[in-house]
Amino acid sequence: MFHGKMKALTFSYDDGVTQDSRLIWLFDRYGMKATFNLNSGLMGQDGHLIRENRTVSHVKFPPEEIAEIYRGHEIAVHTLTHPNLTGCDEAEIVRQVEEDRAALSVLAGYEVRGMAYPGGGVNFDSRVADTVRSRTGVRYARTTVCTGSFDLPTDLIRLDPTAFHKDFDRLFALGEEFLALEPDTPKLFYIWGHSYEFDIDNTWDRFAEFLRMMAGKDDIFYGTNAEVLL
Repeated sequence: MFHGKMKALTFSYDDGVTQDSRLIWLFDRYGMKATFNLNSGLMGQDGHLIRENRTVSHVKFPPEEIAEIYRGHEIAVHTLTHPNLTGCDEAEIVRQVEEDRAALSVLAGYEVRGMAYPGGGVNFDSRVADTVRSRTGVRYARTTVCTGSFDLPTDLIRLDPTAFHKDFDRLFALGEEFLALEPDTPKLFYIWGHSYEFDIDNTWDRFAEFLRMMAGKDDIFYGTNAEVLL
């Protein structure tokens, strides 16, 4: 159970970009907790991305701001420089994960134990997962393979989320289903994304509507990834 409750809701966001500030404000307003997966080797970088034929800001926080920005939430590994780990040899996988984890632990002020695999598409495989499992201090690692399920993960190093945050029709349908559940066994609603994606179609208000719908339920534990998984 999750602190005496049978249902838990958690969020996972990647890249450590400045849009996280607005997202954290929403999470704090509605009593939610999230995990933010950061690249310590890329902190402070300016930049932008082209997504869906639109240009969006992709500016990363500098290291001196990390502890304050993410206070009350969890910081986790996203590797040092965001390579696709399936193209790295074992030594480089370990370096990317462990150097990031060490640097983030210093910035956070606690031991960082979680991770999200970097990159879109096929961003992990059995070799990568086995290396993370056997040669790093990571306790859980999130994929981008959405299941649509609330069942608890069976392998924390190949942790599949329930839903992608930008698929709003699916997200709201799953939210209503989760709210209606009266389970006999623990159930987890795990949502992932990137905060800059709200800028593409200006869907911040839509996401706030989802948070309002899910907030303040006595039968749901609202926690970081580590709080609900470890």
